[in-house]
Amino acid sequence: MAEKLATARTLVLDVEAGLLLPSRSLFPYFMLVALEAGGYLRGLVLLLLYPVILCMGGDSDAAARVMAMAAFCGLRASRFRAGRAVLPKWFMEDVSAEGFEAMRISGAAGGRRVCVATRFPRVMVEGFLSEYLGAEAVVGKEMKVLWGFYTGLMEEEDEVVLEETKKIRAECGDAVGFSGSPEFLQHPLSRCCKDIHLVTREDRATWQALPRSRYPKAVVFHDGRLAFLPTAGSTLAMLMWLPFGVALGAARLAVALTVPYRYSTPILAATGMSWRLKAGERPPLPGADGERGRRRGQLFVCNHRTLIDPVYVSVALDRPVRAVSYSLSRLSELISPIGKTVRLTRDRDADGRAMARLLDRGDLVVVCPEGTTCREPYLLRFSPLFTELSDDVVPVGIAVETAMFYPTTADGLKCLDPLYYMINPRMCYTVQFLERVSTAAVREGKEPRADMANLVQRKMGDALGYSCTMLTRKDKYGMLAGNDGVVDRADGKRLSAPAERNDK
Repeated sequence: MAEKLATARTLVLDVEAGLLLPSRSLFPYFMLVALEAGGYLRGLVLLLLYPVILCMGGDSDAAARVMAMAAFCGLRASRFRAGRAVLPKWFMEDVSAEGFEAMRISGAAGGRRVCVATRFPRVMVEGFLSEYLGAEAVVGKEMKVLWGFYTGLMEEEDEVVLEETKKIRAECGDAVGFSGSPEFLQHPLSRCCKDIHLVTREDRATWQALPRSRYPKAVVFHDGRLAFLPTAGSTLAMLMWLPFGVALGAARLAVALTVPYRYSTPILAATGMSWRLKAGERPPLPGADGERGRRRGQLFVCNHRTLIDPVYVSVALDRPVRAVSYSLSRLSELISPIGKTVRLTRDRDADGRAMARLLDRGDLVVVCPEGTTCREPYLLRFSPLFTELSDDVVPVGIAVETAMFYPTTADGLKCLDPLYYMINPRMCYTVQFLERVSTAAVREGKEPRADMANLVQRKMGDALGYSCTMLTRKDKYGMLAGNDGVVDRADGKRLSAPAERNDK
């Protein structure tokens, strides 16, 4: 079969039965759309329909239409981004190594890869298949739109299939089909295939997930609040947890705001909100032994995982710190236990002066040079401004584990980020202080600031086991939200903003 795939100019691939793992049903992906694009009430409606969906066959075409109705009906079509911002992460984790190999062989031979989504609406899978797997055409049902809103009904794919069939027959006649289900033989595109390879159920049962190291494109950015794939059981558990989580989150917040660190830490750890100091000791601080001659404050440079990174740096140091941030909502500022955050303006000179004043006063200053959060094990480009502010910096590696919700968002309300962190059943922050890095050469003009920033990034990446990238905030928000990621101070909504200067 590999020889036929290698010589075929066109591969017609069944997404559900030829690419994804056989253990995964369609329901979690529709639930992701319902919860992330529609909200918890819509997710509850879809969950209540689950028994009906099972009676209809679970993954049958009729069941898919019911799930699409519940997930899409009433959503504004122009604002739907889940297909490109949320779903790719979960689809990529469910790609089988065997199905990907079929696509890779065809692509290596210069073939034209056509992916057939037999049950998913095309808007759910097209972004993932084209951007991450390199599919040149995605054939699937379209969601009907009325007055700018999805009706929940799927159009028939006859016109799309007819157009794609004409392309295949016009370009070549040696298309090869790849699927693990006999139902693929009923699809119109199967009639264009000279050969069709049907994987047996026994062989599909042995398929393995594609390792992260073999991803054709790294999933660096993704959006959505859910930190788990919402199967029916896990969705029910999450909805049952929410009332308790909100109450627990309020109690945690009250303890964090009113009780000193040394007492609040064990109390919060008992509720599942823990932290740990990894692989090292706290660095000497101004005023401590060995640092009495130091007149200026200390600059801490950390990677950015959530808005409360500086809080845990302060807890680990057992000293108050001053955090500087590019964007912060009023609510996040109000509930911050470390006091007022210094807001940066993305103007290099003004931001440099603001941080220099804090250091001159002897403050401990925490800055996140990535400029935005990143959930995956990657480090974004470090803005080199911090290299000019002090003779040395202390890199701080941050890692965060959450059980249910991500406390970050690209296209939602940023003011809710710390609240989503608080309502997790359990979560853990890991703080790692690295050796000081001298930046005096930059201040003396002996070394380019970008090289020094890259050096700090590499040291932090090595310590955390993360990969370093040159991606920026603009890349993230352009992909996930269609803006530059600046947050409005009043309500926490993301707004467009002028592009960030490259020399910052």
